[in-house]
Amino acid sequence: MTNNDVEKRWHDPVTFRAAVTFVVAVVVVAGVAFAAAVLWHSRIAGILVPLTLFIGGVAAFVRTYQVWRAEGVWVIWQGAGWFLLGLMLICLGVPVAVW
Repeated sequence: MTNNDVEKRWHDPVTFRAAVTFVVAVVVVAGVAFAAAVLWHSRIAGILVPLTLFIGGVAAFVRTYQVWRAEGVWVIWQGAGWFLLGLMLICLGVPVAVW
């Protein structure tokens, strides 16, 4: 039996935990790149900050599609993807700011 997306039964603690763990891991990697960019005044490390967030956001959307195809709670992964892409937009100025 499948859930209709309109029913809004999107409570899945396992999926939520997986998505939060993924987002935290991507943000930590971007934070390490940011720290390297600030410490070494490296434009390459600065470029890695938004790039890491972008790749993480796209990976979250790929996971969204996979969960949707498996008829799971896909909305949690979609939220993770939008969060990472929104954070990427905020961090687009990092490469210019560190140089």
